[in-house]
Amino acid sequence: MNASYDRIIVLDTETTGMNREGGPHYEGHRIVEIGAVEIINRKLTGRHFHVYIKPDRLIDPEAVEVHGITDEFLRDKPEYGAIHAEFLEFIKGAELVAHNAPFDVGFMDYEFSKLGEDVKTDQLCKVTDTLAMAKRIFPGKRNNLDVLCERYGIDNSHRTLHGALLDAEILADVYLLMTGGQTTLSFGGNNSSNQGTDIVRPVTTSRKALKIIRASADELSKHEEKLDVIEKKAGGVCLWR
Repeated sequence: MNASYDRIIVLDTETTGMNREGGPHYEGHRIVEIGAVEIINRKLTGRHFHVYIKPDRLIDPEAVEVHGITDEFLRDKPEYGAIHAEFLEFIKGAELVAHNAPFDVGFMDYEFSKLGEDVKTDQLCKVTDTLAMAKRIFPGKRNNLDVLCERYGIDNSHRTLHGALLDAEILADVYLLMTGGQTTLSFGGNNSSNQGTDIVRPVTTSRKALKIIRASADELSKHEEKLDVIEKKAGGVCLWR
């Protein structure tokens, strides 16, 4: 397993119902959709895993209201066992990121056990829960995915129903912003042989001077709040301060 976890899989699942007690499989609920996207070196690669799954039980009406997936729609879809090997191949060795990860992981482990597999998700991947991360960054505040999108300025207006792949794509954006955005800024190629030899010359122009718009007190305050988050995630170091 890759100890540095340069490869990250951001995942979401939809299920036949929400369990009220006793763990994810208390009422025998099953996964009906898996959506996962791949990040390597903090960039989305375009690779993804997406599948609808036919469970061995009916979907609760409350769950249909959330994700819009019906029993009729799933009638010709594969059972979990048919996609198990491909799914494990996609996630193994990666850092697995999910929002409220114990929910998704609990269902995954239950699906594994139904096949007689003596393996747990956390034996295949390092599991990261973005809900737990958000609670540490924004204590005492609501931290569902919609709220985090608003907080980080992510457009999720196309998200009317929950869909596993759509939610995974949105969560990938949220995760990258929560953990510092870009890792490096590059201004041109590596030109180490010319270091210290570039000459900066003034440019004359007849263009009018640009109007300077100063940040308001509220904007400066929000900027400082953002730097506080960056500083905390970077272990007390913030290049923009």
